Amino acid sequence: MTDRTSKIFNNVIDAKTVKKAEKSKAKYLKKYGDDSERDYRIAFKDIPALDFIGAKNIVFSRENEELPENAVVVGNIRMGFGHYRISVAMASCARALGYEPYWLDLASFDATGSKMIREQNDMYSLASRISQKSRLFNKLVWEPLNSEGFKKITYNAKDQKNSELLVPIFKNIRKDVPYIATHVWPSQAAVHAGLTNVVNAIPDNWPMGLHLSEGAIHAVQTPFAYLGYKTLDGFDKKPLSGIPESDIKEVGCYVDHELLYRLEEDNELRKKRISSGKPIRILMTVGGAGAGFDMFLAMIKHLLPLVKEKKVALFINFGDHLGVYEKLMKKLGGFECGKFFDEYAELKNFVKEIREGDAEGVYAVYNKDIFEAVYSTNLLMPVCDVLVTKPSELAYYPIPKVFMRHIGGHEVYGAIYGSEYGDATAEKPDRKSVNATLDKLISDREIIPHMLDRIETLKKQGYYDGGYECVRLAVKGR
Repeated sequence: MTDRTSKIFNNVIDAKTVKKAEKSKAKYLKKYGDDSERDYRIAFKDIPALDFIGAKNIVFSRENEELPENAVVVGNIRMGFGHYRISVAMASCARALGYEPYWLDLASFDATGSKMIREQNDMYSLASRISQKSRLFNKLVWEPLNSEGFKKITYNAKDQKNSELLVPIFKNIRKDVPYIATHVWPSQAAVHAGLTNVVNAIPDNWPMGLHLSEGAIHAVQTPFAYLGYKTLDGFDKKPLSGIPESDIKEVGCYVDHELLYRLEEDNELRKKRISSGKPIRILMTVGGAGAGFDMFLAMIKHLLPLVKEKKVALFINFGDHLGVYEKLMKKLGGFECGKFFDEYAELKNFVKEIREGDAEGVYAVYNKDIFEAVYSTNLLMPVCDVLVTKPSELAYYPIPKVFMRHIGGHEVYGAIYGSEYGDATAEKPDRKSVNATLDKLISDREIIPHMLDRIETLKKQGYYDGGYECVRLAVKGR
């Protein structure tokens, strides 16, 4: 296993930082045990919610199965919905290009490295929730950590060392399989394990040392991210050697094939609804960590009268967080819900009905299954007119977007990029500004069609082709 902690892209990491990284790995080994000699055999299980792309989940098994020659493995972890969402996009594009997608969630196993990921994810989620309740914590800790703290190249050292704990999971995955990671830990782990065709699909527009994975091809979505990673400017107080051109590629935004292949038809239906005075269909995705809950509550309160006036149809995806739905209902004192969907098949049928049909009222969506919870937003996007979201992974999808306040400073530049390229509004930092923006989009029915035209122009330019390009890079190899 090559040491990737003490030096990255020819930039030497100081001895103090390296020692801290080694202590971190040792701590997890002591806590969860050393499984480096374990033979984790693998098998494959269907993912029913993703049956349309034939994605299969890699699981531990008593008997070992071999990956087929045309396999593409998507390495990921669940951290909120975002990294799963990007992973689905990669699997979708792999299938569209004729490959068989395989899903590898490194946090899902009973292995030392998996337990390490789950512990860190729990800490991240807790801090995110605290940041939404404490302005002081958000200002002094969370915002600086997510923007400047994660940006330092020294932050990469601990992750590189901890990701060595994930290597045993890869024992029975062949080294030359095309592999796309949608979080840096699955990328670092694959490189440590000796995989040769690794693409590190970086999710954010703000360049950070957190996302570095030397030995992989670094895929970025934007010109801003490309230059930041190419030069590594601001990653340290002293000038650094940047990433070689062979190791970094600007590919475009990571979007599912299913959201692209008939985008023009979806946009034409949107324009017809808007011009004929139909309710504007607004889609909201409410996370489970409590991030942005108060702003969602304020927006929904503001929109409910417009729903009654049939100016708005409101769709809310609560993911796999039933408690958030129940909390919202309690805060609102209940409201008349046009339909509560907790059956995925029913939602799929409903989406088909309203694509060219009518939709009025409020529609709430909940799915216990994580894949169904994530993909419900994808099902709803083509039949909705506006997406309300924080500027994270959904910031790059081909639908007019209203950006609410970011959660973590690394998301800020996602909003800047979307607003500059014209398929989204600027970030709206408070309840008053986001509700005023929604009012503008509802009352001025020329704005959304303009954004739709811009989306089609961007599609022609390859702006949304990042998923396809990541697959091609992984298949081609280094």
